[in-house]
Amino acid sequence: MTRQMTIQEFQSLIRAMYHDKDAARGVEGTFMWLTEEIGELATALRSGTKEEIALEFADVLAWLATIANVVDVDLQAAVARKYGAGCPGCGRLACICSDAEKP
Repeated sequence: MTRQMTIQEFQSLIRAMYHDKDAARGVEGTFMWLTEEIGELATALRSGTKEEIALEFADVLAWLATIANVVDVDLQAAVARKYGAGCPGCGRLACICSDAEKP
């Protein structure tokens, strides 16, 4: 069984595996890979198995971590800063923002 990881551990793992190639490709090229993976996730959500969907989520998260590494953003700190105290719009743990709002 694979162990659980924090966001920081995952981002560090992705950095160790891919950073040299990712940095050479740059933000724009890496972002294009992320958008391709989002398309694959969309396809899996429409017609994939539970396992295919899970693997596509993992790919999207990996490419997001890759871009964060290229631009030197600590994802764990960013997530904690934006969502650690609740919804960024209404401040509640269970969001009560109107559906027309994007928190």
